[in-house]
Amino acid sequence: MSMLKLLGVLIDYPQDELWQHGAELLAACDDEALPKARRGALGEFVQALLATDPLDAQDRWLQTFDRGRAMSLLLFEHIHGESRDRGQAMVDLIDAYRKNGFELDAKELPDYLPLLLEYLDQRPQAEARDWLHHVSHIVSLLAARAAERESPYALLFELLVEYGEGKFDLALLRRRVREEPRDDTIEAIDRTWEEEAVRFGPEAPADGCTPSTTARPGYVAPHSQVQP
Repeated sequence: MSMLKLLGVLIDYPQDELWQHGAELLAACDDEALPKARRGALGEFVQALLATDPLDAQDRWLQTFDRGRAMSLLLFEHIHGESRDRGQAMVDLIDAYRKNGFELDAKELPDYLPLLLEYLDQRPQAEARDWLHHVSHIVSLLAARAAERESPYALLFELLVEYGEGKFDLALLRRRVREEPRDDTIEAIDRTWEEEAVRFGPEAPADGCTPSTTARPGYVAPHSQVQP
């Protein structure tokens, strides 16, 4: 298992099947492309995950990524929000996937980070690094927010930024995000529900522009099919 595939699996919703592949995950941590210290830290993350009850790990994931938008794994959420530009950006991304034989067969949105990593895992390394470099400003913020919230997932985002050769000052970003109002508290979530109007009819937003909050497909089954 390559490093990008590993990071995508670890960032994704932890399905029960993940615990059946512990040896494979741990072996993938020993990637010579990573500095020795990073390999050790990644191995510790995997060991801690495997030592956690699946239900507890799944609840932690939901608390981290499914409450509020600041930690959303939908990349365009951080760029376009709910604007119409987001819909076109997703169409363009799907087209890029298809041009390289990557057909989506899941209900996930194309800008979902683990799905993007699955695609990049099948592309030349230079191309994958370039893609990650272009989104490193988003992933860097996710790393800083996760670190500020004392989430172990911070390590995974830092590794992605480093893989894409992105440059960021984690301490500076943490000071910046420390001033952000938290959007994952019960009070903040209640305010969001109260403020967002429900619209019906022709002016309602398209389904494709609505963030998905459904659980991911199983670890064993791939999210896509690469056509020969």
